[in-house]
Amino acid sequence: MARVTPSEIKADPTAIGEVSEPPFAVLPKPDAIFAARAKRLRTYAQVSPMKPYLEFVAAVTDAQLTIIPGLPIVAMRDADDAAQAATFGLPQIDRARITVDDALTTTLDRLFDNLSSIDMPVPAAEALERVAHCDITQRERMVRDVLDNALSLDELAEHSYIAAGLQVHLVRLASQLDATTLVPVGDGVCPSCGGAPVASVIVEWVNAHGSRFCVCSLCATLWYYVRVRCCSCGTTKGIGYQEIEGGNGTIKAETCDECRTYVKVMYQNKDLTIDPVADDIGTLALDMLMSKGPYRRAAFNPFLLSY
Repeated sequence: MARVTPSEIKADPTAIGEVSEPPFAVLPKPDAIFAARAKRLRTYAQVSPMKPYLEFVAAVTDAQLTIIPGLPIVAMRDADDAAQAATFGLPQIDRARITVDDALTTTLDRLFDNLSSIDMPVPAAEALERVAHCDITQRERMVRDVLDNALSLDELAEHSYIAAGLQVHLVRLASQLDATTLVPVGDGVCPSCGGAPVASVIVEWVNAHGSRFCVCSLCATLWYYVRVRCCSCGTTKGIGYQEIEGGNGTIKAETCDECRTYVKVMYQNKDLTIDPVADDIGTLALDMLMSKGPYRRAAFNPFLLSY
C-alpha cells in the first residue's frame, strides 16, 4: 500500500486567479442520485471479483429509484422549528422525530415488495422475508437502530434493507430543504439529517475548484469540509493518505493519527462518474488492506455494515 503525505497534494495550476467560494451544502436530487449510483455499481461489476454482490446492490438501487414516484408526501419540519434548529447548530431533519409514519411505511413496503422479485442468495431472501413481515414494533426498533448506528450483528442483512428504505426517505426529505438554512453541526455530522459520511469527495465545480465535501451516507447531502482534516474528530494533526499500490489515485484512505480512524477521500475532479456509496463498495479491497493496520473504518455504508 502506498502512503501519501499532505505535502504531496498539488493544487490545480489552471485555477490560479480564480476565487473559490464553495457553497456550504448541496442537496440531493433523488432520481439522479439513485440512477447514477446503479450505473456506477454496474461499471464496477464488469471488472470486479465482487460482481454478484455489486449487481445485487445495483438491483436494490434500481428498486429505490423505481418506488419514488407516487410515494406519500414526507412531513417537513415547520419553519419556526427549523429556524430554531439552525440557531442552535442542529440538523434540519431531527432523527429523533423520525417515526414509521405513513410515508416511511409505504416506502419500506414498496421497496421490500419490489426487492422480492430480485435474484439473491437464500440467506438474503430469508432476511428480506423476515424484515418485510415483521411487526410494527420490530420495524420501529430497526429503523431506530439504523438511525442511531446501533446495529445488531445478528440482523445486519435486515438492517441493510431498512437502511435502503431510509435512504429513499431521507433523500426525499433532504431534497426539499433550503440549503441556505443549513449550518455546521459538528465534525463528521451531516447538517441535513445528522448522519455520518460515507466518504468525502474532491470536486471541480465553478466556484469550488478543488474543494472537498463530505457526503451523507443516508440522505446524500454534500457539505463543505476543508481538506487535510479528519472527518471524524476534526483535527488537522497526523493526517495521512493511503492507497492500493499501483492505483490511479482517485480513491484514498484519509487516516488520522489522533483518533486512529480513516474515511475514504474520492477525487471526483479526476473521475466525474464517482458515486461515494458505489465507489466505497467497489473499493472494498482498500478496506481489507486497511484492516491490517492500526486504523478503524469510521465511514458508514448501509451495504457494508460488516466493515
